[in-house]
Amino acid sequence: MTRKQIKERAARYARFVEWSDEDQCFIGRCPGLFEGAVHGQDEARVYKELCNTVEEWIELLNSDHTPLPKATPSKRFSGKFLLRVDPRVHKRLALKAQAEGESLNTCCAKALART
Repeated sequence: MTRKQIKERAARYARFVEWSDEDQCFIGRCPGLFEGAVHGQDEARVYKELCNTVEEWIELLNSDHTPLPKATPSKRFSGKFLLRVDPRVHKRLALKAQAEGESLNTCCAKALART
């Protein structure tokens, strides 16, 4: 497999880098390809290392004649999904939303955005 083919295949997998308060560093992941992560103090360097790691994984799987996992879907997300929670959690969230003067949807969306 050529370097160009590896890069083309690597581009099919979503990657993200986020700050971890627990680890006090940036963590880079490619969940569709491997379970591990790369980490460091500089976000740009972590992303570059993550990209290199993705390419190395693809090269390794190819050399082992192991099929690549399905790539990250390129579908559009509607912004809607159904979430089932314990009724006590539902009640607590509804009360919190009411106390904040906002809808349950807004309260949950804000909480999820913080993750």
